[in-house]
Amino acid sequence: MCPPEHFRVTYSINPWMDPGKPVDLPLAVTQWEHLRDRYRVLGHTVEELEPQPGLPDMVYAANGALVVDGRVLGARFAYPERTAEAAAHLAWYRGHGYEDVREPEHINEGEGDFAVTPSWLLAGRGFRSSPLSHGEVQEFFGRPVIGLDLIDPRYYHLDTALCVLDDTVDGEVMYYPEAFSPGSRAVLARLFPDALIATEADARAFGMNAVSDGHHVLLPQTAQGLFEPLRERGYEPVGIDLGELLKGGGSVKCVTAELRG
Repeated sequence: MCPPEHFRVTYSINPWMDPGKPVDLPLAVTQWEHLRDRYRVLGHTVEELEPQPGLPDMVYAANGALVVDGRVLGARFAYPERTAEAAAHLAWYRGHGYEDVREPEHINEGEGDFAVTPSWLLAGRGFRSSPLSHGEVQEFFGRPVIGLDLIDPRYYHLDTALCVLDDTVDGEVMYYPEAFSPGSRAVLARLFPDALIATEADARAFGMNAVSDGHHVLLPQTAQGLFEPLRERGYEPVGIDLGELLKGGGSVKCVTAELRG
C-alpha cells in the first residue's frame, strides 16, 4: 500500500474524477490508515511504498504491478499522468528481495486489469490495458489468460467490475454483468455459474473493488446490497469508508497490491 500523502484530483482520466471537487486530504489519510490497520488486525502483513510528490495516484498501488508465484510484471500506464509510477513500483520490488522482475512491453495497469484465480488469470481490456498485454502476461507467468471486454467507461478497470472471493480449485467471484460485453458475460457465466451477481447500485458504490482473504471481504461500506449475499456464502463482509479516495476512481482493491509468493 502507498499512503495518500500527495493525493489530490487535478486531472480527469476516468469518469469518477472531477478536479472541481476538492479532496479532504487529512480525511483521505485517516480513511487509508483505517484500511491498513484493519488488514493488520486481521493478521495480514502490510508493506508500504513511499509516496512521491507529483504522483497523486500512487495511492492506487494495485495498478503498479502484477505479482504471481513471486514473479513480478511491472505496469506500463495508459496515461502520461501516471507513467512515472511504474519505475517507483519496480524499484520497490527489486529492493525487497524479488529477483524475477520484468518491465512490460505492452500497456497494462497491473491488478487493475488482472485478477488471479487458481486456474486462470482474468484480464480486462477496452479502456486501459492493451489486448497485447494478455499474451505477454500468459507467457511470463505460464498461466492461461482469459480476456474480458469492458464496455462501460465507469468500470474502466477489471477490478471495478469483478472480485475474486476465494482461491479454492474452482474459485468463486462476484461481478457486475453489465460492465462486460455480451460475449464476456457468457464466458463468465460458463466459468463461474454460481458467481455472486451484483446490482447496479452496488457496482456504482464500487462494491466490486474489494479484497478477500477467503473469509473476510473488505469492501466499500456503501455497497450494502452485497453484505447479506456474502454472509450467506460463508464470508464475513467488512465495510470500509474510502469516500475521499473514491473521488479519484478507486476504493479498497485499488489501494491494495497483493504480494503472492
